Amino acid sequence: MVMALELESQGLFAARGIPVLYTGIGKVNATYRLARALSEHRAAHGAAPRVVNFGTVGSPKLPAGSVVSCRRFVQRDMDVSGLGFPLGTTPFEDVPAVLEFPALFPELPEAVCGTGDRFETGAPLVDCDVIDMEGYALAKVCLLEGAELGAVKFVTDGADGNAGVDWHDRLPQAARAFIEQYDALLAR
Repeated sequence: MVMALELESQGLFAARGIPVLYTGIGKVNATYRLARALSEHRAAHGAAPRVVNFGTVGSPKLPAGSVVSCRRFVQRDMDVSGLGFPLGTTPFEDVPAVLEFPALFPELPEAVCGTGDRFETGAPLVDCDVIDMEGYALAKVCLLEGAELGAVKFVTDGADGNAGVDWHDRLPQAARAFIEQYDALLAR
């Protein structure tokens, strides 16, 4: 289980003794903490674990309270267009601009997750349905390390001028949705 902030879990996972890797906010923190955890797991167990990410997102497209599965991830703040590269593309690497994983939560509607190191309060410039700050980084680490990834995102806000207040107000509802999806995954 991977989440950016303990605040997003509202203590529900801890109350049940469910271990969660909290990465901190942003792509750098998410990359560092997940890569380190996967390395330690591989050293102890020989194989990469399944990574399940629960996280809050904003969306100018989906209503607040929506729970979606993300299996496709893009970077919304990678901009090397000055050198002729499309927005969202990291130049000079073999990793595709859109990272895609098999469906781990097929019962949920799917959304494309756009990740960037900015709390978005407007429409993103890349094509995506939901906006976060860690998803793409987690996906890239999983891709490079050969780990399975499933992500469930809870839409807390409209990525607008009220996003900060709405995000905070909907954290308890998000945490309940995450624990529900965790239980559903275990029941399969």
